[in-house]
Amino acid sequence: MSLQLQVEASLKPFNSFGVDVRARLFAQAHNDDDVREALRYSAEHQLPLLVIGGGSNLLLTGDVQALVLRMASRGLSVLVDDGERVVVEAEAGEVWHDFVLWTLAQGFAGLENLSLIPGTVGAAPMQNIGAYGVEIKDVFAGLTALDRQSGELRDFTLAECDFGYRDSLFKQHPGRWLILRVRFALSRAASLHLEYGPVRQRLIEQGVDLPSASDVSRAISSIRSEKLPDPAVIGNAGSFFKNPVVSSVLAAELKLAYPNLIGYPQADGQVKLAAGWLIEAAGWKGFRDADAGVHRLQSLVLVNYGAATGLQLLALAQRIQADIAQRFAVQLEMEPNVY
Repeated sequence: MSLQLQVEASLKPFNSFGVDVRARLFAQAHNDDDVREALRYSAEHQLPLLVIGGGSNLLLTGDVQALVLRMASRGLSVLVDDGERVVVEAEAGEVWHDFVLWTLAQGFAGLENLSLIPGTVGAAPMQNIGAYGVEIKDVFAGLTALDRQSGELRDFTLAECDFGYRDSLFKQHPGRWLILRVRFALSRAASLHLEYGPVRQRLIEQGVDLPSASDVSRAISSIRSEKLPDPAVIGNAGSFFKNPVVSSVLAAELKLAYPNLIGYPQADGQVKLAAGWLIEAAGWKGFRDADAGVHRLQSLVLVNYGAATGLQLLALAQRIQADIAQRFAVQLEMEPNVY
């Protein structure tokens, strides 16, 4: 057996909240064979299999009675390069931001707005990660996943992934598909997305008049570094709540009552509200209960100041949800997967 199994392994190093829970069994998959071996072991021993990446989108509320498999596969390749259009492929275990920097170093544009997002390549399509006007679906060229039911490999097109706001087929059917590698359609000619004000402003502050994709990446990285705490310093999972999408009627009513409300009209006539604004307006910014809290600079981020349990963090999240529902008649949805 090439798969190295650890018994009662601490998962504290493998979740960005730094919650100290244990896995009944733990292993790392470095290739497709390791993944298949873990699936076989799970089936033979009737033990659930929980697959994780960078652990940046996880809230663990107790010891995990499962085989926890961390995707640790590595590999980057250029599949197509016609001098303008490029298709690159990355293994699921690649660290997302390192992959973004690699594409920029090759002269490939397209992922710069997604700089400094935590996690791994394999987890990115699960959430359809996005930032500053760009989502995975905008640069997606396909992925290969293992069907955990049949054991067969399947390639997915953009349409088949059913991407939505922080959503996908893979998130809708947890436990069915195991993403092995992902392909992205990039370009040697940058088509920059600078519609978000802070990005333009930061480039001006940095003295950049004609930005390159790498300039945009550096600007966004500096913004994110200021806004979001480093999980290595304070445990967190980045933005904890999705921006809620509400009817135009409710948005108009809230705007009357709260003129400073931040909302973005959507193509279907609904309005996406800034969850961070709602949470801050309700007074939660900087709140702390023992070691579970809301970050003092970014109200979208829940933090573990040291010894908070997953249950304490979950209870805080639920208190915030209930308060926002009562105050604004808006339902907040958690981004991390809760186990």
